Amino acid sequence: MHSRDQTIFALSSGRPPSAIAVVRVSGPQAGLALTTLAGKLPAPRQAGRRLLCDGAGQPIDDAVVLWFPGPGSATGEDIAEFHIHGGRAVLSALLAAISSIPNTRAAEPGEFTRRALENGKLDLTEAEGLDDLIHADTDRQRRQALRQLQGLLGDRARDWRERIIEASALIEAGIDFSDEGDVPAELRAPAVKAIKALHDEIAKVVAAQGHSERLREGLVVAIAGEPNVGKSTLINQLARREVAIVSPHAGTTRDVIEVQLDLDGYPVTVIDTAGIRETNDPVEQEGVRRARARAEDADLVLWLVEAEQAVDPEAMRPLRKSGGGDRPAGSVWIVRNKIDLGEAGSSGPTGEFAISARRGDGIPALIDALVKFASEFFGSSEGAVVTRARQRDLLSRASDSLRRSLELVEEGEELAAEELRAAAYALGRLLGRVDVEDVLGAIFQKFCIGK
Repeated sequence: MHSRDQTIFALSSGRPPSAIAVVRVSGPQAGLALTTLAGKLPAPRQAGRRLLCDGAGQPIDDAVVLWFPGPGSATGEDIAEFHIHGGRAVLSALLAAISSIPNTRAAEPGEFTRRALENGKLDLTEAEGLDDLIHADTDRQRRQALRQLQGLLGDRARDWRERIIEASALIEAGIDFSDEGDVPAELRAPAVKAIKALHDEIAKVVAAQGHSERLREGLVVAIAGEPNVGKSTLINQLARREVAIVSPHAGTTRDVIEVQLDLDGYPVTVIDTAGIRETNDPVEQEGVRRARARAEDADLVLWLVEAEQAVDPEAMRPLRKSGGGDRPAGSVWIVRNKIDLGEAGSSGPTGEFAISARRGDGIPALIDALVKFASEFFGSSEGAVVTRARQRDLLSRASDSLRRSLELVEEGEELAAEELRAAAYALGRLLGRVDVEDVLGAIFQKFCIGK
């Protein structure tokens, strides 16, 4: 990693050309960069119009500049912002002028956010929420990411960690300072009560069912079946544009085609796979292999057959398995395509769908069913606290350590205290803040020890 003493800069808006481009500079040389290029600093957090000039005095652009002195800035450091016209030549000249300032370099990916984390402007869960917000494709993803950015999990984790430290202070005070008159003799009972309450709260969050973590990646739906049953036509119909080549010739799709859809705010990736059949063509064999692999890993499979065609259980057998086990009931749907006009929009036996991918008949009913499946799959994400596997793993570790501390407290306070330290460490990792002085600080402050 580069030294944090260096000043970093980067384009923080979209790629040129654009109407306006925003270049941010963060670090100890940000003020010098602003005065060198703009002549003087504007008032803090107030926009000022300046003629930007390079080191040789040559004009670069008529721009708007802003000054955010640290620590009251997004990164906690001095920040300068240049709002310039978004042409490539203007941007190139500005970046060259900034890079000529000593101890200044181009930023690495995510480095502004990392500095904000290191300077206490946000915790790791909020940084993850910011990343999710930037990459959100649907409204539900946006709302979930914004809740994390606003501290949905981070605030609770900080509260849990503080309460663990307080309980640990009680336990450790009983170990190390039992002969001090200022320390209450009975510390174990309130500590156990606090630990049990903490364990129950965290365990409830960990045990909450749902696929809130998956909302970030989205639901994967595979369209599979034998060749020339209309898979590509169906994916084009769902995407409302031609994303796959449609032809009457078997074996047209040789690879896996993916389309990202927004179904009522749920992110859904629909994959169109090569027709599954026996073939001697090595290229088509590879396409069939990839098709099976993707379909087997999908959350939902739409097995497409022609209207009057009998379903071959043997061909579908691999799709009944997922990750080495049986798929949940209802995760493989039979979709009968090319129905007669008189049957359009009706459903087949036992919940099968009947459609005409070419005409669009039955497609609205299929989409409604997909939305319902997505809703049930993701569960109620509005109150979701955990949105990443990393978060769930660390919360599970904290919960397990709290449980073990309750089991060990009768055997020895030292063992219970060690488990409490492990729980606090797990939450510290969750937040991106792990230190070793918290427990001693709590003990000295609350029990007047250290005289």
